[in-house]
Amino acid sequence: MSAATHPENRYIGKPLKRLEDPKFITGAGAYLEDITPENTLRLALLRSPYAHAELGGVDASEALKLPGVVAVFTAADVPEIRLPASASRDVKVAAHLMLATDRVRYAGEPVAAVLASSAAAAEDALGLISVDYQPLPAVAEVLEAATDQHLLHPSLGTNIAQSRKSSADASEPFAQAHTVVGARMVQQRVAGNPLEGRGVLATWDGARGTLTVYSSTQSPHDLRSYLAGALELAENQVRVIAPDVGGAFGVKIHPYPEDFLVAYLARRTGRPVKWIEGRSESFLATSPGRAQVADLEMAFDAEGKILGLRGRVVADVGAYGLDSTFGNAPGTVLMLQGPYEIPVVQADLLMVYTNATPTGAYRGAGRPEATYYLERLLDMGARALRLDPAELRRRNFIGGPFPYTTRTKAKYDSGDYPKTLERLLEVANYPALRAQQAQARAEGRLVGLGFCTYVEITGFGWETGGVRVNADGSAVVFTGTSPHGQGAATSFAQIVAEKLGVEFERVQLVHGDTTAVPFGMGTMGSRTLHVGGSAVLKASDGVREKMLRIAAHLLEAAPEDVELTEKGWAVRGVPDKAVSTADIAQAAYNPRKLPQGLDPGLEGQASFTLKDATFPFGAHLVMLEVDPETGQVRLLRHVSVDDAGNIVNPLLFEGQQHGGVAQGIGQALLEGVAFDAEGQNLTASLLNYTLPRAGDLIGMEVYHNQTTTTTNPLGAKGIGEAGTIGATPAAVNAVLDALGVEHLDMPLTPEKVWRAIQR
Repeated sequence: MSAATHPENRYIGKPLKRLEDPKFITGAGAYLEDITPENTLRLALLRSPYAHAELGGVDASEALKLPGVVAVFTAADVPEIRLPASASRDVKVAAHLMLATDRVRYAGEPVAAVLASSAAAAEDALGLISVDYQPLPAVAEVLEAATDQHLLHPSLGTNIAQSRKSSADASEPFAQAHTVVGARMVQQRVAGNPLEGRGVLATWDGARGTLTVYSSTQSPHDLRSYLAGALELAENQVRVIAPDVGGAFGVKIHPYPEDFLVAYLARRTGRPVKWIEGRSESFLATSPGRAQVADLEMAFDAEGKILGLRGRVVADVGAYGLDSTFGNAPGTVLMLQGPYEIPVVQADLLMVYTNATPTGAYRGAGRPEATYYLERLLDMGARALRLDPAELRRRNFIGGPFPYTTRTKAKYDSGDYPKTLERLLEVANYPALRAQQAQARAEGRLVGLGFCTYVEITGFGWETGGVRVNADGSAVVFTGTSPHGQGAATSFAQIVAEKLGVEFERVQLVHGDTTAVPFGMGTMGSRTLHVGGSAVLKASDGVREKMLRIAAHLLEAAPEDVELTEKGWAVRGVPDKAVSTADIAQAAYNPRKLPQGLDPGLEGQASFTLKDATFPFGAHLVMLEVDPETGQVRLLRHVSVDDAGNIVNPLLFEGQQHGGVAQGIGQALLEGVAFDAEGQNLTASLLNYTLPRAGDLIGMEVYHNQTTTTTNPLGAKGIGEAGTIGATPAAVNAVLDALGVEHLDMPLTPEKVWRAIQR
């Protein structure tokens, strides 16, 4: 359903305020910590202080004497449940258990679990547990780990989880090149830091043989399946509920040791068991993202046309692979052509185990990395060729036709990359910005401009949706996605209100409960709207057909002559002869008012499978100033033009961009997980890990183009991760433009920038 199909849209495309917000801004939300059944035991985990060590005996005798402590468990006391790690056949997957057995492999790995009557008692008990550690050499740096000098998993015989050689050969274009640029570029680890950390609560009903798990998760149905398999239960014995989730950003996609441990202990003890991570604990135990080192170079002819790209991407797996770990780096290679016509892309891939927290998906998951590498190389090329960065991009855009298959086998559904850049230059008034920059430099000020033009991949798989119109004319939407801030309750309500004439404010969303919605894939990869929303749209279409038949019966007309108008369901050409949605709903539940052959009720179920991914695209511009005395970076402007296909709600579009840009700027200028030589996390608190604050950002100027896709009936593409993709390289390019420096690795902190100025 696109604007072109329904030019009279009353709800689709309108900037309606979020239906979700009132309960949150009034403190009426229900997060995991708000749910504590009677007789709940609290779980605390003793985590290894070593990044790599042989694990000897564990003595919990003193801890068990502490009042309130119920039990202490080590690996010997629990089954060997192996955590899932989706990977292709050529990946060496290391066994990952709930508690460490023979050795620990990262600082923060759980060694023992304490159950107590209170969280305080459980935490106190941790300090009374004695563990025999025999330290081993730690390798937290990915390139060092790749040498296999110190093995993390001796059974694998190597630290390399996967090595893929490209089948392409770029030697000829590089031999013919006029200019070649390249660099080693580091994508530092970044922590998700959602407002609400991870947490799990499990209860076991022995009489019914059922396990109920509350989890702050992005994918409750996957968690249900994993728990059922691990505990040898049927899936209908496990119910997973995701209550209000305070942000996720990818770190809550996959299950962790705590999910299985809490569920197992609840069943074993027969009492509710609850675990909530602390903020510092999150830095040690929750998967960070990015974590790559790329050695790449790009070849150009004398006119600035790209001839080829070659090099290697090395990805840091961490100590173990989680369920989202092994897909990120291949996604980087898949998207390495970006929006540019690159005749040859030769990119090798290496994934390596290190003595560090396992990595996983983080907002963008592979696409921001690919875009960053490309955009840095484009700016290096512009500098070497003495071309304006915008002009160099203009000369290399893919012109189509679409669908377009890249050299890395990505199939772009649609695109108009030149149009997006030209609109960005227009709305930002690029000539004026360059004039302002020249004036500032004449005054001795360090002002820089940076670009990013990108294309990304969004959406995959299938999703379920259901719609029920109640007898009073209100409606309930059921979805297999599990939103955590995207505004799905609002956008889905807009779809239902548009199709069925239900009042927008009277549409309720049910999600995140595997009993209420039996199947679904969850929320990740910017798929909520165009995959989940398309399932809701299909379900609405089924309900609409029944409503047309009921309306026709009430109006004594043929169904094909009835249409939905502002006055209700009316006979075409006779707008005053109409019945309301409430009239139809009341009739739907009264068999005496139904036409022959219709059963009572008014609901529909549907699923939607996305056969081909969507590829949103856009262009970002950052203007900033660097203080030469302190190295402090001050943003002056951030302008973006993004194309996410048809937009259901412009306010949600802008909100997703604002959040994404904030995270992108955070990685560029502030954020980064750091380790010392022994593998200790030096940034395991918000005192050491710098998140962007209001003063670090600036009012964002958000614009959009609209290139419809045919991959889904809404004509929509994902937008949730675009800001993190476009903002990071644009900000880095702007800082380096201000400094006149070819390359610095992120984050561009004041100290790092100041040292570059001194050099």
